[in-house]
Amino acid sequence: MPNSATPTHCPYCALQCGMNLTPLQGGGVAVVERPDFPVNKGALCGKGRTAPAVLESSVRLTSPLVRSGGTLVPATWDEALDRVAEGLARTRTEHGPDACGVFGGGGLTNEKAYSLGKFARIVLGTSQIDYNGRFCMSSAAAAGIKAFGLDRGLPFPLEDIPRTGCVILVGSNLAETMPPSLRFFNELRENGGTLVVVDPRRTKTAEQADLHLAPRPGTDLALALGLLHLVVAEGRVDEEYVQERTAGWEDARAAAMAHWPEYVERITGVSVPELREAVRLFCEPEHAMVLTARGPEQQSKGTDTVGAWINLCLATGRAGRPLSGYGCLTGQGNGQGGREHGQKADQLPGYRKLDDPAARRHVAEVWGVDPDSLPGPGRSAYELLDALGSDIKSLLLMGSNPVVSAPRAAHIEERIKSLDFLAVCDVVLSETAALADVVLPVTQWAEETGTTTNLEGRVLLRRRAIGPPEGVRSDLEVMHELAARLGGGKGTALEKGFPTDAEEVFEELRRASAGGAADYSGITYRRLAEEDGVFWPCPAVSATGEEGKSAAAHPGTPRLFLDRFATPDGRARFVPVSHRAAAEEPDDEYPVLLTTGRVVAQYQSGAQTRRVAELNAAAPGPFVELHPRLAARLGAAEGDPVAVISRRGRAVAPARITTGIRPDTVFMPFHWPGEGRANTLTNPALDPTSRMPEFKACAVRVEAVKS
Repeated sequence: MPNSATPTHCPYCALQCGMNLTPLQGGGVAVVERPDFPVNKGALCGKGRTAPAVLESSVRLTSPLVRSGGTLVPATWDEALDRVAEGLARTRTEHGPDACGVFGGGGLTNEKAYSLGKFARIVLGTSQIDYNGRFCMSSAAAAGIKAFGLDRGLPFPLEDIPRTGCVILVGSNLAETMPPSLRFFNELRENGGTLVVVDPRRTKTAEQADLHLAPRPGTDLALALGLLHLVVAEGRVDEEYVQERTAGWEDARAAAMAHWPEYVERITGVSVPELREAVRLFCEPEHAMVLTARGPEQQSKGTDTVGAWINLCLATGRAGRPLSGYGCLTGQGNGQGGREHGQKADQLPGYRKLDDPAARRHVAEVWGVDPDSLPGPGRSAYELLDALGSDIKSLLLMGSNPVVSAPRAAHIEERIKSLDFLAVCDVVLSETAALADVVLPVTQWAEETGTTTNLEGRVLLRRRAIGPPEGVRSDLEVMHELAARLGGGKGTALEKGFPTDAEEVFEELRRASAGGAADYSGITYRRLAEEDGVFWPCPAVSATGEEGKSAAAHPGTPRLFLDRFATPDGRARFVPVSHRAAAEEPDDEYPVLLTTGRVVAQYQSGAQTRRVAELNAAAPGPFVELHPRLAARLGAAEGDPVAVISRRGRAVAPARITTGIRPDTVFMPFHWPGEGRANTLTNPALDPTSRMPEFKACAVRVEAVKS
């Protein structure tokens, strides 16, 4: 136990706010402000302030559990690990390696995510690995790669936001999902800039806006195309920029011109005067940004939707210039780093593509294996979960709770129950862990050292501040022990390939990422401890300067694309897109649209935050937000139970009546299991490029529940 404060980072969202942890007399730690960290300057939301509550033994797992006679009972670590190894080995022998699945999480550190991808591919030999980050920002990643040749959530630091002229914020309620970030937008307005918020609800964030556009859920693509049409019609295209720094403009222009303002108004419900005002606010300042979040991304056309917003930035010269650009507000704590280093179905460390022979050779050499032994790309997250019990017989799951978080959740719960074998590594007994054959209790943020990568692409060092309870081990230890059991025993090459020391894993990650798009090779734990994080790409510098002196270390890359984009010719690509309907539009049987999201006091599936008394007092359960006109038609009053029914199931929760939502739309938060589980209803229709499910729009009917 250190005697002084330990600087570290919050375990929740992708801001990765800085905090200090101080030891308490009698055990445990307290959160203390860390004003020197530039992202939050000491500010924390309620989740960050109360994060130590989940460290308490009374709310967490402290012993391995194994299923016996239908019940989970305590077991020794050797017994539990033997059961996991036996279950995976049996599946591999009887059905082949691809019958073993691995499912990770966007909260795992870079070291864990890297090791998990390596474990799946060289210990199990399976292609069937993905993670819940696929549900987070994969559409934005796919669109960014198409347009810019590279995906990094924000291509600039958050500190640039107050100095731009206008921000269009699409589908983000950051006042509730990442409250400390709101200061950047408040400073923007104090400096004379403007904020345009696109959201079907009048959220706490929308209340801060100079202009709030409230489109029907699922119509953000048409909205972006309508704005680009007006940019062209009003002569606001930056022709010089388009000619010098982009390609493909004519086709994108033609597609946008088919979306005239009155047509877009009919699709979206956003009036033509509002469209024109948004264009004026965005185009008149010298600098401007578009930032997207889950609203436009979690759609069956999310990649095209984000692409349309990127096209708006490119046409107006707002990308690859100081204080301007397109960016994505990553949601999960390590959603960025989690996919960069190998737990995504199609990627190897360093953001390398799994089907690229050169990438396979490079990573295989670091791992000491034959490139041909590496499996190819596997299923995306929902497709992997949907295959459980049929093609995939056993599953190793780390840091995710798909029983609550997956779309069409009742179906996924049944698929999980149909597995021959399920092992879960988690901090708490989540709804998914409760279905497992073996549950392994693992360390969490304050009890371990490791790195994360925040929404800016800033690699950060989380430091261990306290030891875990007796009986709890790290995920790295779990993989080390399983590699030994599945790979021939102690002292074998496989066991040695999975160190338990996080810094040792990171050193290997540096080598594996070297030369890749997400190059971490110039980043070390020492640098991270001495600096406020390092922005990737940060290659190692091996050149020598005058008189044989070593060249200075690479400073990292806070701002991308200022000289060129990451495409072969350095030009950004316009991608022509056209509006299309949501996968499921309202009809006579299901006449209302459902959209889902978060509330400030809970996080993701709620597995941890629902165990914190203060947070539960602020947000004790699910609700259905609906407009007074819809409530009147149902005969429902505030607090009355209402049922929301889709083609996939039924959820019941109290009514919350507000004029802040469209009359044709209802909203449910997705943090709770049981009869109020929002994801019972959601549609797993997938974007054809990103494989992102359409969480944000599905057809439902709403009924009053009679007592």
